[in-house]
Amino acid sequence: MEKEIEQVEGVKSTEKVEKTERKPRHSKEKRGPRPKQQKLYEEEVISIGRVTKVTKGGRHFRFSAVVVVGDRKGKVGLGTGKSNEVPDAIKKASQAAAKNVVKISIVEGTIPHEATGVCGASKVMLKPATKGTGVKAGGPVRSVLEMAGVKDILSKSLGSSTKVNMAYATLEALKSQRTVEEVARLRGKKVEEIR
Repeated sequence: MEKEIEQVEGVKSTEKVEKTERKPRHSKEKRGPRPKQQKLYEEEVISIGRVTKVTKGGRHFRFSAVVVVGDRKGKVGLGTGKSNEVPDAIKKASQAAAKNVVKISIVEGTIPHEATGVCGASKVMLKPATKGTGVKAGGPVRSVLEMAGVKDILSKSLGSSTKVNMAYATLEALKSQRTVEEVARLRGKKVEEIR
């Protein structure tokens, strides 16, 4: 009789072990904050504007934001967003900027040649600079150039100083950049012939 009891007790103990090992399928322990995805691009807010709409019922305030995104390795994009709240406007602008990312040509930390970008009444001139010069630019022009990954450059604003237009004019100037290799390929010549 004693042996049988021992055997029965042994079975019970193994059953307990099995029960403790099993876990419910949808346990709350597994759930938690999702791991944050690394952002592909860095972002910088260029300007935040408050727009007032006056109606019969009173004033309605909305916010507009201009954001530049880039990886500091030759990719840069600009976007604008509007919303009733500032964070939402910035979020919309950064999403729009990420969709409009363009690849630009950078040679040894500077641009290949001089260029002028125009947007509305704004005109921005960019000139290549020697190593160690740094980014000689101000305001939105600096933001766009730094996000693009340009290390040495000279710039001058020749027209209107509207932040949005200056940023887009800078982007236009950067888009127009062509390296010697690209020009040679387009013309069907060798690099030595062009130089």
